[in-house]
Amino acid sequence: MPLPILVTGGAGYIGSHTCVALIEAGHVPLVLDNLCNSSVESLARVQRITGVRPLWVEGDIRDAALLQRVLAEHRPQAVIHFAGLKAVGESVREPLAYYDNNVGGTTILLQAMQEAGLRNLIFSSSATVYGNPASVPISEDFPRSATNPYGRSKLMIEDILGDLVGADPRWRVARLRYFNPVGAHASGLIGEDPRGIPNNLMPYITQVAVGRLPELQVFGGDWPTPDGTGVRDFIHVMDLAEGHVAALAHLLGEPGMFTVNLGTGQGCSVLQMVQAFERNSGRRVPYRIVPRRAGDIAACWADASAAHRLLHWQARRDLDTICADAWRWQQANPQGLR
Repeated sequence: MPLPILVTGGAGYIGSHTCVALIEAGHVPLVLDNLCNSSVESLARVQRITGVRPLWVEGDIRDAALLQRVLAEHRPQAVIHFAGLKAVGESVREPLAYYDNNVGGTTILLQAMQEAGLRNLIFSSSATVYGNPASVPISEDFPRSATNPYGRSKLMIEDILGDLVGADPRWRVARLRYFNPVGAHASGLIGEDPRGIPNNLMPYITQVAVGRLPELQVFGGDWPTPDGTGVRDFIHVMDLAEGHVAALAHLLGEPGMFTVNLGTGQGCSVLQMVQAFERNSGRRVPYRIVPRRAGDIAACWADASAAHRLLHWQARRDLDTICADAWRWQQANPQGLR
């Protein structure tokens, strides 16, 4: 049996889809999750999709003794690190929680890995590290900055990883900068299941369409974009998951650190996404333009050519597939996994 891949935060949205992709590629996921923003039901759904249930440990990355025990018992060959808080607005209100969980938790994880002699890590970073970019598309060599504590926590972790590789070249590290993950597995069994009012566009749209919310709030209709609404790079979550499998193969093949964007390389406005969803669901999505949110930017999409060149990966699923899959998930699970 192959050595497992430790997936921190693996019961969450991106984590559960990545477990599917790992299993389909012949890997054994070992999930560590404290369930603060996820459900263990997602792992039962992964088993229904793949026929394989991921190994599972309930716990927190800040629990050093637990990490030491898990690493000693299971001897994973690599870690894919998703576990982190990720709501921009919440990070502004509760910065200490974000620095404690995201930065503090990562350093505890890295220390445990180092003590166990495990130096293969894929880190879930974010396009938020580019701040308000001077131009688009955004390539990996753009200046980095952050407009909120969530973004700063990602920046700090990227820098910690750079320092670590500089100090010990035996480390193999991938820093994957995601753009905007959306959609769901084609089975409709797993998808995005936020608690409370969604922070992200697609679950907000689907919850309006299914009747859980009365209307979509569009934050700003006066951005310097073709239709006045914000433009983002929306990538299907299964394309993103498969990007992790490609990154793992590259990581295990050669030492050092690499950093790549995972996006489609195309921008889509909020209203274009609404129209695409209406076209693929047959449902109308009422919306209202409201004031801009602090910290938002007009446009953000990736130059994804480095991932194609280095990992032989590129996003394959289009906007219609994204919308159809998201709607299939929401219809089948109107209240999410709970």
